[in-house]
Amino acid sequence: MCQMIAHSRHSYDQNDGQHRKNSNKYKQFHDLLAIITYLDWAMVLVTTLSCCSMLWESPWPLTGENLIFNNFYLQIAEYIFVLVMSFELTVKCIANGLFFTPKALVTDVGDILTIFIYITSLIFVIWMPTHIEINSWAQLLMICRASRPLRVYALIPHIRRVVVELCRGFREILLVTILLVVLMFIFASFGVQLVGGKLAACNDLSITSRENCTGLYDVKLFVTRLEVYGKNEAMHPSIIVPRVWTNPRNFNFDHIGNAMLALFETLSYKGWNVVRDVLYIRHGAWAVIFIHIYVFIGCMIGLTLFVGVVVANYTENRGTALLTVDQRRWHDLKARLKMAQPLHVPPKPPESAKVRCYLYDMTTSRWFKQTFAALVVLNSLTLIIPWNVSEERDRKKSLLTCTLFSALFNILFTLECLLKMIAFTLSGFWQSRRNRIDLIITVLGINWIVFHFLFQLPAYFAGGISEWKRLTYTYGYLVVILRFFTIAGRKSTLKMLMLTVVMSMVRSSFIIAAMFLLVLFYANAGVVLFGMVKYGQAVGKHVNFRNGREALVVLFRSVTGEDWNDIMHDCMRAPPFCNWHPGLSYWQTDCGNYVGAIVYFCSFYLIITYIVLNLLVAIIMENFSLFYSSVEDQLLSYADIRNFQLIWNMVDVEQKRSIPVRRVKFLLRLLRGRLEVPDESDGLLFKHMCHEMERLHNGDDVSFHDVLNMLSYRSVDIRKNLQLEELLQREELEYIIEEEVAKHTIRQWLEHCLKNIKAKQNNTLGKMSSIGSTFAFPQQDVLTKGVFLTEASPDEESLQGERGSGKKKASRGNSITEIVTEAQKKSVKRGADKIKERRGTLRQMQMGTYDELEEVEEDEDTDAEVRRSSFEYSGSDVIQMSHEKQLEDVKTWWTLCD
Repeated sequence: MCQMIAHSRHSYDQNDGQHRKNSNKYKQFHDLLAIITYLDWAMVLVTTLSCCSMLWESPWPLTGENLIFNNFYLQIAEYIFVLVMSFELTVKCIANGLFFTPKALVTDVGDILTIFIYITSLIFVIWMPTHIEINSWAQLLMICRASRPLRVYALIPHIRRVVVELCRGFREILLVTILLVVLMFIFASFGVQLVGGKLAACNDLSITSRENCTGLYDVKLFVTRLEVYGKNEAMHPSIIVPRVWTNPRNFNFDHIGNAMLALFETLSYKGWNVVRDVLYIRHGAWAVIFIHIYVFIGCMIGLTLFVGVVVANYTENRGTALLTVDQRRWHDLKARLKMAQPLHVPPKPPESAKVRCYLYDMTTSRWFKQTFAALVVLNSLTLIIPWNVSEERDRKKSLLTCTLFSALFNILFTLECLLKMIAFTLSGFWQSRRNRIDLIITVLGINWIVFHFLFQLPAYFAGGISEWKRLTYTYGYLVVILRFFTIAGRKSTLKMLMLTVVMSMVRSSFIIAAMFLLVLFYANAGVVLFGMVKYGQAVGKHVNFRNGREALVVLFRSVTGEDWNDIMHDCMRAPPFCNWHPGLSYWQTDCGNYVGAIVYFCSFYLIITYIVLNLLVAIIMENFSLFYSSVEDQLLSYADIRNFQLIWNMVDVEQKRSIPVRRVKFLLRLLRGRLEVPDESDGLLFKHMCHEMERLHNGDDVSFHDVLNMLSYRSVDIRKNLQLEELLQREELEYIIEEEVAKHTIRQWLEHCLKNIKAKQNNTLGKMSSIGSTFAFPQQDVLTKGVFLTEASPDEESLQGERGSGKKKASRGNSITEIVTEAQKKSVKRGADKIKERRGTLRQMQMGTYDELEEVEEDEDTDAEVRRSSFEYSGSDVIQMSHEKQLEDVKTWWTLCD
C-alpha cells in the first residue's frame, strides 16, 4: 500500500484511439502532471501554502501579533506542513527504504536537504521559542526554517536539473571566482598601503585637522531640493551636532577586509565614482589611477570572463557545445520548427463569388497589410502629448487633433475587420487568433469613440464632465497602446522575433522558478535578520525587511543592482549606533547584523546576479541565435517553412491544425522547393512518408508539426545531422517502414497479377466456347459453368488406364465433348496439386496468398483452371501465358478427336 501511495502518478494512453484526440489536445498539461507522483504534487502544494503563510510573519508591530508563536492561524499552517511531511517521509521510507536501496529515501544532496528541512521544522514546532536574541541558536533555527522554499528543488526534477547544471560547472566558476578574489586582494593590498587610514575627515568641512575637530557646529537641514523661499538664508532650518573625525560612510581602506569589501561593491559598478571622488579630494589626481585600472581589469574583463564561463558551462552541460556543425544545424532546425505555426488563413472563395474573391485578394495582398501596419504606427503617434484634462486646458487644439486622428484610425480598423469578414466569412475570420485580438481591440476603439465624443453632452448636463473626460482619456490611450502591440502580428519577421522571446521565456521558466524560490528563502531570512533595523540612507518606508512581502520587493530591486550596497551598509548597523542591550529579542531592538549583512548581501548578489542571471543570458542567446542564423547555416530556410504553411493552409480547410491522414498524400504532392517530394521520380520515398504518418498515428488525424517533422527528417542526411541515440531510433523506424511498405507493395503486385490472370483465363474459356460452337458441339454445363476440383470416379480411373495402355478405340466410344471434358479434368487435377504446393511455400514466407486477399474473392462456380498462384509463372511466361494456354487446349482437343 505504501508503494502504491508513493509511486502513483498521472498517465494516459497515447495509443488509445478513443481518447487520442483529447490527449493530444492537452498533451502539455498531461506531461506536466506526469513529471512527478501524486504524493510529490501534494507536497508541492502544501509547501507552497506554508511559504505563503511565512510571508505574513513579521516582527512589526511591536505588540508581536504577527509573530508565529502569537498567531494561531500561522501556527495551523506550520503544524499542517510538519504533519504532511511526516506522513510523506514515513510512506517513502516504508516503500523504498531509508538507505542503500535502489529508490532509497536518502540518495543525493537533495534528499539530505529534505531531511534537514524536516528536522528543523520539527524542532521549531516542538520548541516554538518566544525569546530570540540576535546571534542566538534560536535565531539560527529561524534562519534554517526559512530554507523551506528550497524543498521544491528536491520535488520537481526540472528545477533540480537547473541546480545540477550549475553545480556541474562549479569547478570553472570557482576558478574564475578565485581569479577575481586574487585580483581584488592585489588591488586591496595596494589600496591599504596607498590610502589606508588617510580617508578620514571631519564632518565639519571647515575643519581640516583632527586636533581641531571637536565641539559642536550648526548644520542646515534640507527637506527639499526645490528653490523655496528662505533657502540658504538666516531663516533656513538647522540643527546643532558634534564634530566627528570619521571615515566615509560606505568604505575605507584601513585594513584588508574593508578594502576587499569596497572593491567587491565596486565590481558591480556601484559606488566606484564615490570612491574616485573621495580619493581625488583627499590625495589628488594620481590616487585615482589605481581605481580606474581596477574597474577596467576587474569589472570590464573579469566579469565578462565570468559571464563567458557560465554561458560555456551551460552549453556544454546541455550538450550543444559538443555537437558537430551538422548536428548543431539540426538542433536549431528542430527549435525553429517548434516555433512555426499554421497561418489560419481561410481558403479562397469560389470563382462564382466575385466580390468575395476580389476582397480576399485585396485583404491578403502585401500593400494592404503594409498600409494598415503604417496606420498602427501613425495611431501610436497620437500619444506624443498627454491625454488628460489639464493638457486639454493648455493645448486644446493639439489634443483634439490627436483624438480625432485616433478616432479616424479606429474607423479604418473597423473597415478592415468588416472587409476581412466578408472575404473570409465570419467563421473563417474567427479562426485566426490575431483576427480575434484585432476585433476585440476594434470594438474597444468604437466604444471609446462613442463614450468620448457622443456622451460628452449628457455628462456636461449631469455636472461630471471633468471626471467623464478623465475616464475617457484613460480609456482612449489604453486602446491606442493595445493597438500598437498588434503590429508584431502584421509582419512575419516581428512575429518570429516575438515567438523567439516567448520561447525564451518558456524555456527559462524553470530557471526563473528556481531563482524565485532562492529569493524567497533570502526574503524569509532577511525578515529574521533585519526585520527591525532602523531607517537610514537606503532603508526607509518603502525599502525594509518588516515582512516577507516587503523583503521580496527589496531583493528584486537588488537583483537589478539598485543601491544594494547602501542597503547592506544600513543593515550592518551595530551598537553604539542603535538601541541594544543584552537580553532583548531581535524584534525589540533596531540593530542589524554586521557579519550577517555582509554574508547575506554578498552571497545573494554573487549567486543571483553573477550566476543565475547569466544563465538566463545563455538561454536567450541560444534562442536568438535561431533568429539571427544565416541562410547558409539553415537546413530549412524560412521560405521553405513558409511554403509549407501555405500548402497546409490549403489542405486544412477546417483550420483545425490537423488533417485526416488520407490528405497527407495530397499535401505532399503540392509541396515545392526543398520539401518537394516528386512522386514520379521517387515514388518509393513517397510511399514511405505516407505510410509513416499512417503507422505513427493509427489512421487518426495528423497535426501540423507531425507532418513538418516527418518532412524535416526526410530532407536531411540523418547519419550526419542526428546524434547517436536519435539516429538509432530513427533508423529502426525507417527500417520497419521500409519492410512494411515492401510487403504491401508485393501484396499489391500479387493482387494485380492475379487479376490479370483471371481476366485472361476468362478470355480463354470464351475462345473455347466459340471453337465448340464452330464444330456444332452440344452446349454442356461443363463449358458454361466452372469445373470443380473433385476426386476422379472409378469409371474415370478405368478410362485413364485404358488411355495409358494405348487402347484408343475403346476410348472413342464417348462423344468428343466428353473427351474434352475429361482432358480438362486431368489438367485441373495437376494444377490443383501445384497450387497446394505453392500455397504451402507462401505460408512459410508469411505472405498473403490468393485465398487470403480480401479484394479478390473466389466464387464457387469459378473455373478451377483460373485459380492459380502468381508464382506459377515468372518472367516472360506470364506475358506469353495466354497464347501458350490456347495452343495447348487446341492440341489436346485435336488429339482426342483423332
